[in-house]
Amino acid sequence: MNTIALNNICCGLFVLTACDETKQNGCIINTVMQVSSQPIKIAVTVNKTNYTTDIILKTRKFNVSCIDESADFSLFVNFGFSSGRETDKFEKFKDFKTASNGINYITQSTNAYLSANVVDIVDVGTHYTFIAEVNDSEVLSDLPSASYSYYHKNIKPKPEKKKTEKTRWVCKICGYIYEGEELPPDYICPLCGHPASDFEKL
Repeated sequence: MNTIALNNICCGLFVLTACDETKQNGCIINTVMQVSSQPIKIAVTVNKTNYTTDIILKTRKFNVSCIDESADFSLFVNFGFSSGRETDKFEKFKDFKTASNGINYITQSTNAYLSANVVDIVDVGTHYTFIAEVNDSEVLSDLPSASYSYYHKNIKPKPEKKKTEKTRWVCKICGYIYEGEELPPDYICPLCGHPASDFEKL
């Protein structure tokens, strides 16, 4: 099976934020869709290992900030390449406001945000899908939303081309390069934490 085919599914990019009594947190996700119009409900899918997931399971509420095409890689580094268990993602990041539900939403390079309360949780394996009723939303700009494809072509840094005789493997998520004849099957990217299945041979 060629899992690269999954990259052709049209996905957006979002910052999913949540807050408990101790901490505001957020992570990058690529799966948000409207599933009902009366009442307005959305489905949000996020990895079970994310700290943001733990907070949503506890509080049953979140915000989604829709990333637009003005975004640069620093937004993804801040919210995507570290865990909120070890770092405060809002300590140095200042481009946010706090919605009426007490959760931050991103104002840098985003064109809208949604606030929602979870009404159902579906276990889909490595991820949970949260079905949530939208209770607040706002348009922030008229810039087009950034797709996953746009991110790979225009935002994510391209791997540096170096003259080498070694075999190199590049992480399709963050661009990190591993050098070696074989990529260990249990290898984990030291930059973004994704597994060997997200690497391809250069």
